[in-house]
Amino acid sequence: MENEQLTVQRAISGDQAAMRALWTRHAPHIDVVVRRLVGHDPDLAADVAQEVWIQIFRALPSFRGDAQFGTWAHRIAVNRTLNALRRTKRMAAVEVEVDDESASVEPEAERALLAASIEEAANKLSPGARTVFLLHDVEGYTHEEIAVHLGITAGGSKSQLFKARAKLRVLLAHMVDAPKRPTIRSNTAEHAAPAY
Repeated sequence: MENEQLTVQRAISGDQAAMRALWTRHAPHIDVVVRRLVGHDPDLAADVAQEVWIQIFRALPSFRGDAQFGTWAHRIAVNRTLNALRRTKRMAAVEVEVDDESASVEPEAERALLAASIEEAANKLSPGARTVFLLHDVEGYTHEEIAVHLGITAGGSKSQLFKARAKLRVLLAHMVDAPKRPTIRSNTAEHAAPAY
């Protein structure tokens, strides 16, 4: 994206219009990342998103262009959000014991409903389990990277992910294991009136 590189260079030199252009292009994605990690506290999510953009623009002179701007901004969003969650002490983990069962993938037509259901279910996880689930399964971080970000061990990250997935299976079981209605066959010959 050569056009975006020029916009970034103009923003680095202090061009307000270029900064607005970067914000307009990338704010929707950054907001989604922040909301996913924060959970169901819209006020905190709005505050953190604002902090993220302040941090992005402060760090802009250090942007070397090794990655795309969106990828770089995404990393800042994740780091800043995790820092905010630590500050607000929302990282307390709650142990959840559930059986490990596998889930099936829903057809394409039901993807939007499934995504909304997963997000709603993820908000019911403990903050620690939800954060590890989102970082690993949604954002693609490794357990080692998560361990560094959260100040836990890689084993702790794996344990939280296992618990998160197991809890999500329980919360989403109604979508995966919906009982099939039995098909009632009617044998008309058996129920027909006798012929005289």
